[in-house]
Amino acid sequence: MPIVVNLDIMMARRKITLGELAEKIDITPANLSILKTGKAKAIRFSTLEAICKVLDCQPGDLLEYREEE
Repeated sequence: MPIVVNLDIMMARRKITLGELAEKIDITPANLSILKTGKAKAIRFSTLEAICKVLDCQPGDLLEYREEE
């Protein structure tokens, strides 16, 4: 998939665990894990907004487009 999710990188930079982030944005750790591993097919803007707010980042810090070879 050409969209790469860099959530794990931002979480490491902010020193926050998956469980802590999930609790702060009110989402299950399982659903957040699906997003973190890049297996999600979609993300709600409200979820993206909450993640950006907690991690103090921009959507472009979390999502990256890479052309397929």
